[in-house]
Amino acid sequence: MKIRIVSVGKIKEPYLKKGIEYYQKKLSRKAEIELVEVEDEKTPDRASEKEEQQIRRIEGERILRHIPEDDQVFALCIEGKQLTTEKLRKTIKLDMDAGRTSFTFIIGGSLGLAPEVVQRAKYKISFSSMTFPHQMMRMILLEQLDRVI
Repeated sequence: MKIRIVSVGKIKEPYLKKGIEYYQKKLSRKAEIELVEVEDEKTPDRASEKEEQQIRRIEGERILRHIPEDDQVFALCIEGKQLTTEKLRKTIKLDMDAGRTSFTFIIGGSLGLAPEVVQRAKYKISFSSMTFPHQMMRMILLEQLDRVI
């Protein structure tokens, strides 16, 4: 099984780096893990909706370059469906039973994901109706994947 996490931006906070490394190492005993960081676009203060759309489009193009054609894709997005840990486990197991072995999870930047990225995903999931920093979501996602794999 291969798990790829494609996310926008670099992790700068040492405590998040440590947590991500911890869960990545723990999960790597069960699956091949690849973390891909794509460059984020700087968002000007008081950016217009048009500027924000352009930023999401540019970041989206960068994300899409890292998604293999045959991967099962999960987009983490606000409009996604909230799943329990058990439901996520069952969803991945059903795909594995159908012969799927490679999964990509996508975490957008501070403005979210471009529509093209969301459309590429088979699954749209939301971890909560609360807002979390996108950098922190990498650690939370890895922790949940450690539970379900």
